Amino acid sequence: MQLAEVIGTVVATRKEPTLAGMKLLVLKVIDLQRQPLGQYLVAADAVGAGTSEIVLFAAGSSARLTEITKDRPVDAVVMAIVDALEVGGTFLYEK
Repeated sequence: MQLAEVIGTVVATRKEPTLAGMKLLVLKVIDLQRQPLGQYLVAADAVGAGTSEIVLFAAGSSARLTEITKDRPVDAVVMAIVDALEVGGTFLYEK
């Protein structure tokens, strides 16, 4: 799992039929201090995340293990919306 910020959405009217109805999000990968790592990706949304939210995503074969992405051609999935991030007793992020 990795942290990312949702920075947008992707709309594709023509796509693989198994992707029909799936929301696709543009993610900016971030570190623990919410600084960008210079990586961006598109991920299927399994939890209803929105723009500017901090999320956890899985990539690779793990992305196809959620109920919504099972047997679908996805390389990344948002599977959690972060409410708080605490490291060593210090809160680095709170929603």
